[in-house]
Amino acid sequence: MFHTVDELAQKIPDGAKVAVPADYAGITMALTRALIRRHAKNLHLVGVPVSGLQSEQLIGAGCVATYESSALTLGEFNPARRFTEALQNRKIKVVDATCPAIHAGLQASQKGAPFMPLRGIIGSDILEHHPDWKVIQNPFSEDEDPVVAIPAIQPDVAIFHAPLADRDGNVWVGRRRELVNMSQASKTALITVEEITDKNLLEDETMAAGTLPSLYVGGIAECKNGTWPLGFWQGQSEDGEHLSHYSEASRTQEGFDQYLQDFVFKGEAL
Repeated sequence: MFHTVDELAQKIPDGAKVAVPADYAGITMALTRALIRRHAKNLHLVGVPVSGLQSEQLIGAGCVATYESSALTLGEFNPARRFTEALQNRKIKVVDATCPAIHAGLQASQKGAPFMPLRGIIGSDILEHHPDWKVIQNPFSEDEDPVVAIPAIQPDVAIFHAPLADRDGNVWVGRRRELVNMSQASKTALITVEEITDKNLLEDETMAAGTLPSLYVGGIAECKNGTWPLGFWQGQSEDGEHLSHYSEASRTQEGFDQYLQDFVFKGEAL
């Protein structure tokens, strides 16, 4: 159950479908760097419902074959140059979606259902690019009432950073219910945490409601400041100076490779 960050990275096989949360929800940048160090290949990333620096760096490092999400953004540090370059040169396949559609697909998997109905995208041209999304008739209506059937999205693994885990493998995520949803939709979850406690989180009335049970957890690594240089909702602020440095370095592939050398490989050969 308990591993180093690099051991967690070894548990994610090449070609895996990997669910990652938005930057505000708890990004495991420590595990991201470990995946780059192990030269992961052909990953299918699912941004829940968007992604940012994590996916940008995995794409730039050549770890990704498919990116499925509603957006990839670095916020005030845009543009995401390695993602843009990979897209323009067809180095990756992009599966465009919407935030509700991503959540609906994961909810279907979470419930063991083949699809989840959704209304809001009817009339949008995104349907033209999704032959796998089917417009069907509401079976409970006698009038014409179309809905879109979004097929279940089942990632092989969900990865994120959380504040706390206990020795039994339970993980506290607080109000971040999207982390629970993506973990339950996935075959397993691999999680980095700030701290491991000897107290059983599910036996604590104040913590239990925000705790992901160990049933859904395949591995945990204790990693202080595991979201750096991104901020964390339960702790540190983002490192704006470092993010500005990344934005400048990533203008070219050569600059990005040097960034990896300096901050990911730390002297190892690329």
